[in-house]
Amino acid sequence: MINLTDLEKKINSELNTKIKKTEIKHNQIYVEIDKDDLIDVTLFIKTNKDSKFKQLIDITVVDYPEQKKRFKIVYLFLSHEFNQRMVLSYLINENEVISSLTSIFPAANWMEREVFDMYGVSFKDHPDLRRILTDYGFEGHPLRKDFPLTGHTEVRYSEDQKKVISEPVKLEQNYRNFDYESPWEGTKYIKEQTDNNDKKN
Repeated sequence: MINLTDLEKKINSELNTKIKKTEIKHNQIYVEIDKDDLIDVTLFIKTNKDSKFKQLIDITVVDYPEQKKRFKIVYLFLSHEFNQRMVLSYLINENEVISSLTSIFPAANWMEREVFDMYGVSFKDHPDLRRILTDYGFEGHPLRKDFPLTGHTEVRYSEDQKKVISEPVKLEQNYRNFDYESPWEGTKYIKEQTDNNDKKN
């Protein structure tokens, strides 16, 4: 079994032109690469006898809307044989298309569909890239930081049309007036009512 420090050295020596940065923290190895090197690096860490990261745990994204390279794509790998974890990441622009890992890890299929649905990141050579968590015709990508908390549309049953319909979100004005009084002191209208009752008595 190879320890994390030796593994970090091996990755840097074997893949020196493809690795931008490595770091060991939280008892796992963090590796930063360029998006074009994803397939080569992934094949190496999966098949090399000293790493054997044979399970893809998850794929996720971090959204930095203020940066030019808006999305940080993050892959989590596990080596069962050595009980080690690796976090692989790279940055991309908003409309870049990135390589799919489905040919190397079939489990990436649904993970990439989730990333596509929630963040709008597209994968080339994916066998079935379509939404997986939101409904047909859904507008936008819910985990982007510029997505409105209320969403763009709401779904309700229409008694007139006798079916479920989708329509733009309408927030009633009375739901926008928040009372920030302490619940222990009571709200204004209760105070006013109490004061008026005391005056009458």
